Order: sequence, then structure tokens, then C-alpha cells
Amino acid sequence: MFVTLRKMVVTEGNADKVVQQFSSPGVIEEQEGFVDLTVMKQKAKRGEEEVVIMMRWESEEYWKQWEKSDAHLASHKANQGKPKPEYLIRVEGGRYEVEAVKKAAD
Repeated sequence: MFVTLRKMVVTEGNADKVVQQFSSPGVIEEQEGFVDLTVMKQKAKRGEEEVVIMMRWESEEYWKQWEKSDAHLASHKANQGKPKPEYLIRVEGGRYEVEAVKKAAD
């Protein structure tokens, strides 16, 4: 399994906008090899907020196929030339091969 993580740091009160954007139905759910997408919001009392998006794929090859797909490229072209949202402070990302998984005992 292959995992991509994206951490988005936003100004206070704006995490829900990012959560909504990545929680809405989209074409990624229809992509071959896509397993799931998890959106997590940090529990912060005040100040900057973090949202982490975790996408799981059956393999890195399926993820690369998605990255090069017309549907993915079209979504980025639609935002080309637009300024980043004013509430977005920074974005960090990473790609990981899953080495081990532990599950609850039955």
C-alpha cells in the first residue's frame, strides 16, 4: 500500500473550509487503485489550525497514474493563475510505502 499525506496550515477559523473541500465527492473515488481518503483536523483551542489529508492507494503506480490523469490535471488547471486562499499559511506533503499495519484483535 502507498500513502500520500498533505498537511495544510490555515489561519484560525478556516480549517472547516479545507475539510469541506477535501470531503466533497469527486472523481478520485472512481480512480483505479484508490483505497480511501481521510481528512483529519487538529484539535486546536486557538491560533493556527492544521488539516491533514491522507490518501491510500493500492500501490505507488496507481497514485502516479492518478497524478498524470486528465481528471487530476484538469482540477489543477482550473485553479491555475488564481491566488492561493488568504487563509492558507503553508502546505507540506510526503509519500510513504506502508511497511506494517496493526489491527485490533477480534
